[in-house]
Amino acid sequence: MIGRRPAPAKINLALVVGPARDDRRHEVTTVLQRIDLCDRIALGPAPALTVTGFPDDTLVSAALRALAAAAGLEPRWAAAIEKHIPVAAGLGGGSSDAATALLLANDLLDEPLVAERLHALAAPLGADVPFFLTPGPQLGENDGTQLSSVDLPQDYWVVVVLPDDARKSSTAAVYSEFDRRAGVAGYEERRARLLGALAKMRRATDLAELPPNDLASSPVVGELLARGAFRADVSGAGPAVYGLFLREEDANAAARALCTLGRTWVTVPAWYG
Repeated sequence: MIGRRPAPAKINLALVVGPARDDRRHEVTTVLQRIDLCDRIALGPAPALTVTGFPDDTLVSAALRALAAAAGLEPRWAAAIEKHIPVAAGLGGGSSDAATALLLANDLLDEPLVAERLHALAAPLGADVPFFLTPGPQLGENDGTQLSSVDLPQDYWVVVVLPDDARKSSTAAVYSEFDRRAGVAGYEERRARLLGALAKMRRATDLAELPPNDLASSPVVGELLARGAFRADVSGAGPAVYGLFLREEDANAAARALCTLGRTWVTVPAWYG
């Protein structure tokens, strides 16, 4: 039996960063939202573990090995990745692929692991991987893997821009630069602002009250705001930038205007896992 599932991208509707922890990760408070820009994962039984479709994969294979070890089995699955999410863009494509493969393979086990055990397997793979195991927008705390569901408006359009001239440093390098410039100062105040905005969230435009991304900025944010976005920011450590629009026609117009800067997508929030 072969299972198939979409593996959606995510945007960070907010990302505030605190001090480094003993495990070298940072304290973060982030709001994570899936969008309907998806890779596709197919997975079925096989004589041995194979992952095709994306030669640079490390996360899907690592996730499947971890699941097999937890289940006391050999990793005998064939996974195929159909990539549509840009790589290393701050949109969580690799993490989503890994989580989706975990869900598909777990469904094939005679005794599937419970959600808590899957979460425990996912967390060491990357801070975003556990998010993709559960549907709906979520608040990530501690190192980002302590998750709780949040009720957020979903009635808006999303324009994603990946600038042609953007060159992303490694995530570790982005956090090192954050430490170098003492970005942690004021973390508790920014965290309180984020949580306060969430508590008052009623309409899509209330998302504009969330604090900006602590890790990265981009001039494309201003371009999106100038074209009618009610909120725009960098996702994760970047370099992808998103803008939120109330009207589809405004989102399409902004995407057309900004296509000279790089690749653009017009999409919507997604709920599914």
